[in-house]
Amino acid sequence: MAPHIGRGGWTWYTGSAGWMYRLIIESLLGLHLEVDKLTFKPCLPAEWQAYTIHYRYRETVYHVDIKRATPDQTGTIITVDGVQNRPEDAFVQLVDDRIDHRAEISYVTTEAKLQPLY
Repeated sequence: MAPHIGRGGWTWYTGSAGWMYRLIIESLLGLHLEVDKLTFKPCLPAEWQAYTIHYRYRETVYHVDIKRATPDQTGTIITVDGVQNRPEDAFVQLVDDRIDHRAEISYVTTEAKLQPLY
């Protein structure tokens, strides 16, 4: 409506872009930061078998490979720099030591059956 023609896009460039980023990172890829712990609860399409995140924590980069578990796996397995976490430690402990780290996450997923909205 006049005199506001063309101004509706500005919302996308400000607040909405931030929400879209959070939707993808937190809801789809399942990445959650809790102080100095990184947790993962992906909600991915069935066709996606794996993905990689390069996460910067202050001055340190974590290269994280996330993949679906094998059929015989019963829980999430997290390995950081070649050392497997205890089952109750389902997170990556972040340390700002300026050394690149590699983490591997193998997670169990349940396939949801979506019902049509109409």
